[in-house]
Amino acid sequence: MNPSLENLQLYPFQKLTRLFEDLVPRTPLPTPIGLHIGEPRHSTPEFIRQELINSLEGLAHYPTVLGTGELRASIASWLAQRYHLSAIDPDTEVIPVNGSREALFSFAQAVIDTGMVSRPAIICQNPFYQIYEGAALLAGAVPYFLNQLPENNFSADTAQLPDAVWEHVQLVYICSPNNPTGRVLTLDEWKHLFDLSDRYGFVIAADECYSEIYFDEGHPPLGALEAAEKLGHSGFPRLVVFSSLSKRSNVPGMRSGFVAGDATILRKFLLYRTYHGSAMNPAVQAASTVAWSDEQHVVENRRLYREKFTGAMRILEDTLPVSMPDAGFYLWLRTPVSGIEFSRRLYREGNVTVLPGSYLAREAHGIDPGEDFVRIALVAPVMECMEAMERIRDIARKF
Repeated sequence: MNPSLENLQLYPFQKLTRLFEDLVPRTPLPTPIGLHIGEPRHSTPEFIRQELINSLEGLAHYPTVLGTGELRASIASWLAQRYHLSAIDPDTEVIPVNGSREALFSFAQAVIDTGMVSRPAIICQNPFYQIYEGAALLAGAVPYFLNQLPENNFSADTAQLPDAVWEHVQLVYICSPNNPTGRVLTLDEWKHLFDLSDRYGFVIAADECYSEIYFDEGHPPLGALEAAEKLGHSGFPRLVVFSSLSKRSNVPGMRSGFVAGDATILRKFLLYRTYHGSAMNPAVQAASTVAWSDEQHVVENRRLYREKFTGAMRILEDTLPVSMPDAGFYLWLRTPVSGIEFSRRLYREGNVTVLPGSYLAREAHGIDPGEDFVRIALVAPVMECMEAMERIRDIARKF
């Protein structure tokens, strides 16, 4: 077996199951509310469901890894409109993938070159989506972390790592809007990251699966491709963006997303994927084509999240140091005790399940930036989320 498997930690939700094993819930216990998994629970739009059904004849054919021209054109058109791009080529700068998670993991396997240096480095923000770390370890790389702390507005200060590390960096994972903090990178931050990429030659993997959950219809989050074009980086050199329909269109079970960006990198990634056997289901491709072509259902989706966040702020603000994220559907909530203890109390006394922040972070530079936080996914229906916020408030007041 691959010895690197021994370096993988338990996935956060496996840790959570173990955390609650010894708890004896109080009685009578209220209805359980799970806010620990970032799984969208709004209804899948009917027109997407219908297109999936109408396209089942496609199951009789092998799909190509590059996907249909119609799907790539739909994605490219959406990208151009959403991010004000002057051009993006659907034939060379877009590849459909089976959800951003699969592509984020496999991308490291294609990018990392252990022949260049004995211990290539991958960098990601901390706390972070655990796939980045697993991808690094199984590609033979060493993960390094940029702590995101409240005192600097959860920015990932690259000065935390010395030049000696940056010289070995081959891949940087950046999640914006960020999971779990909800922070969106500014244009100046993208410029700094692009400058570092120019200097050291590393590839940037921009995870943007939360890009379409924001709260001001007139100010959508800045995207990586948009930032590159604004800054004159023609052709998106060493930049690949990862996006998904899961959160945008409430179809996590379709496992549908895309990668877009540097055509040279994508040509090699496509070759890798041809051997990887990761072509998208033809019926899913058809449903994805119509999903990327419609915005009205996404506006309604954002309205529901906006309602939940507004209510959560109102309920929690007098008790806990809560603030609105820039985007996304997570509350990254600072807790009066450790996130682990707070999560146990919520589960035992309120039957509310959230995720301890330390399960999404690693100790780096002498601290664990997730230790005193919990991540709350506002994915349940509005009234259920408000009930959970009231239980969280009432339990927090006991500390």
